[in-house]
Amino acid sequence: MVVMKDTKRDILDAAEQLFAVRGPHATSLRQIIGRAKVNLAAVHYHFGSKELLLRAVMARRLVPLNAERLALLEGEERKSARRVMPLRNVLAALVGPALRLSRNPKKGGAVFMQLLGRCFMEPDPKIQAMLDNQLQEVAGRFIPALQRALPKLPPEDLFWRIHFLVGAMAHTMADAERLRAFSGGRCNPDDTEVMIEQLVNFLTAGFKAKSR
Repeated sequence: MVVMKDTKRDILDAAEQLFAVRGPHATSLRQIIGRAKVNLAAVHYHFGSKELLLRAVMARRLVPLNAERLALLEGEERKSARRVMPLRNVLAALVGPALRLSRNPKKGGAVFMQLLGRCFMEPDPKIQAMLDNQLQEVAGRFIPALQRALPKLPPEDLFWRIHFLVGAMAHTMADAERLRAFSGGRCNPDDTEVMIEQLVNFLTAGFKAKSR
């Protein structure tokens, strides 16, 4: 049986790994083609430039992730009908898919989490704009859902709490293994559904905390 080479996928895999380890700025196209075992013409044919390749690497993981988030939210909205959706259901639809992705190597797993962490931390306007663009539709759907679930919470407090949500979610995705050692083995980050439940419980209590 002959296995056909998927050049585009090989380039994306190589770029994702190198961008995660070295950072997008420190990674050259020469390094990427060396790891992918392709020529430079293949990169230009499929992607055009290193910047567009980075966009494709991010979109490969974030587009299906965000589609899953929105599908879960829409499903919860249908089940709630005319009632206000419970806060924890909104939060589970937002954080659950991201935590599942972070523990699934077939969807990028730890490598993509490392890359995402680098992109969030790098002070590069183009990278920040790229991430903002990917999150725009998700924010546009989830922020109103959170507002409906917390109608008495002042907008200023809501946005503070969304900021803290992003931090808690990002840390959990990027550094879950530390929890295993820190807890003396009591907490198992490989049990993704328990991890999601714990984070949703924590966030629900935080969002419902008494306002100033």
